Amino acid sequence: MECDHLWRNASLATLAEGKPGLGVVERGAVAVTGDTIVYAGPQEQLPAGLTAARTTDCQGRWITPGLIDCHTHLIYAGNRAHEFELRLQGATYEEIARAGGGIVSSVKALRAASEDELVTQAAARLDALIAEGLTTIEIKSGYGLDLDNERKSLRAARRLGKERPVTVATTFLGAHATPPEAAGNTGAHIDRVTEMLPVLAGEGLVDAVDGFCENIAFSPAEITRVFEKAKALGLPVKLHADQLTNLNGAALAAKYNGLSADHLEHTDEAGAIAMAKSGTVAVLLPGAYYFIRETKLPPMELLRKHHVPIAIATDCNPGTAPLTSLLLTMNMAATLFRMTVDECIAGVTREAARALGLLAKTGTLEAGKWADLAIWDIQRPAELVYQIGFNPLHRRVWRGH
Repeated sequence: MECDHLWRNASLATLAEGKPGLGVVERGAVAVTGDTIVYAGPQEQLPAGLTAARTTDCQGRWITPGLIDCHTHLIYAGNRAHEFELRLQGATYEEIARAGGGIVSSVKALRAASEDELVTQAAARLDALIAEGLTTIEIKSGYGLDLDNERKSLRAARRLGKERPVTVATTFLGAHATPPEAAGNTGAHIDRVTEMLPVLAGEGLVDAVDGFCENIAFSPAEITRVFEKAKALGLPVKLHADQLTNLNGAALAAKYNGLSADHLEHTDEAGAIAMAKSGTVAVLLPGAYYFIRETKLPPMELLRKHHVPIAIATDCNPGTAPLTSLLLTMNMAATLFRMTVDECIAGVTREAARALGLLAKTGTLEAGKWADLAIWDIQRPAELVYQIGFNPLHRRVWRGH
């Protein structure tokens, strides 16, 4: 048996399911052929007769699966730093919104930007994530809010997947907010969302469908209409749920076998039980919690009690989480949410892959998965969560390269 590349003399955090903790292999090796792992495990158990066209001695470094950011709004134009200044001076979100700020300002900026401009601006954010070992990212639309601009956003996201060595999963978030031209008529906007969705899906731009279920956004009944349309098209769903109030969004996502329910600060036990039964992943977003000075913690003990899979993500967006670091996200999750080291690392690898419906392809170091690796200059995995503002990445491997 011959492989293209063998990484040897490494400590592995395989994250393989059924293994305790991080699935650690102290003296391990990873063999890759093409874009696929053909072996990951103890070095002394390498297949007999295995030869490699290229061998790398990792000199005791750690290898984890490549990192995965499973919730981002990476495609946006400009920024909202001025609003940040205003909030620091005491302005409320409502006052900023009345003055033309908030999500309306992001909609205006995106509509004014060309597709090329969106790609250029988002690429800088994506590069920061890639530099920390990212190999897969989810990118939502949601700042266009009409057909042409949602299409432009999703096309820009697809282009990033071609112009950078990274896997991009696209999510249609037309039900993100009500655009200015809707004059507050949320139902009319949902009509347009259900009309946009089959068009964009037909153009191959949509991998999943999301919505924002909240008093300041859309009701459960309105989100149900979007989910029914997604179901008819055979598209998986996910949901911004229970961030500010409990509208039973987690249970709604679970009812539709959602890939994930995200935020979840106000989710109750019934919601956690529903998610556990459906296999819906809880995606926690500590960057947004930090940035908007939230005080209501996600129900960590309920999620653990009912064995709900937990992922974490940056939520990169211009208004509430201008964050482009999964390493910092892990530290925030540990510090703010009291997540363990194992939970944090699983949350940006295996569980993040599960939240994107990609666990069969990535998220763990196992034969048959994509050869997505992050090689680290660390002595123990806890360093990835413990350090702040320091990047110990030695090398990133995407699809074997």
